[in-house]
Amino acid sequence: MKKGLFITFEGADGSGKTTQLNKVKTFLENKGYDVVVTREPGALETGKKIREILLHASEPVADRCEMFLFLADRAQHVETFIKPALIEGKIVLCDRHTDSTIAYQGYGRNQDIELLKSLNKIAVNEIVPDLTLLYDVSTKTALARVGSDKDRMESAGIEFHTKVRNGYLELQKENPQRIKLINANNSIETVFEDTKNIIMDLLQKV
Repeated sequence: MKKGLFITFEGADGSGKTTQLNKVKTFLENKGYDVVVTREPGALETGKKIREILLHASEPVADRCEMFLFLADRAQHVETFIKPALIEGKIVLCDRHTDSTIAYQGYGRNQDIELLKSLNKIAVNEIVPDLTLLYDVSTKTALARVGSDKDRMESAGIEFHTKVRNGYLELQKENPQRIKLINANNSIETVFEDTKNIIMDLLQKV
């Protein structure tokens, strides 16, 4: 590979995206690829502090504050981790990225979506995923999988999470070449087969 590849994993909490990311890591490493795994928010020390505020704040966090915290984490993450890894030719697997902000803060929190897209562009500084895997599952199923021990975002309620899911589906329609939709209601192995097929198709093109 002359350059790295940037693959993001998106979907609701409880969609199984993190499980699939870890399976993809093992799969690609077994094929000899140099793979790094990361997440947003909270991959680095600065991000971990931001993540703690976002998910476990002891006082209410204003919607716009939440939005800017995610963007601040992303700007730091891209510049100090993702970009250097791609320059080194690594495959970067990232649990959540720009689409999460559009889905959660844009559609879920009713923030200005076009403004969010512009702010995302500033935060990522031209680093765009080569592929985004969107794991879609019904909202009720996703919340049931999360269970009773929920963080601040997971506790936002079914109406909020329904808007988030619809936002993701809208983003996929807008970006069908980059965002590939996967039915996450199926078994883990079935979902992984779908995931592998999409990733192998990408690898054959680069």
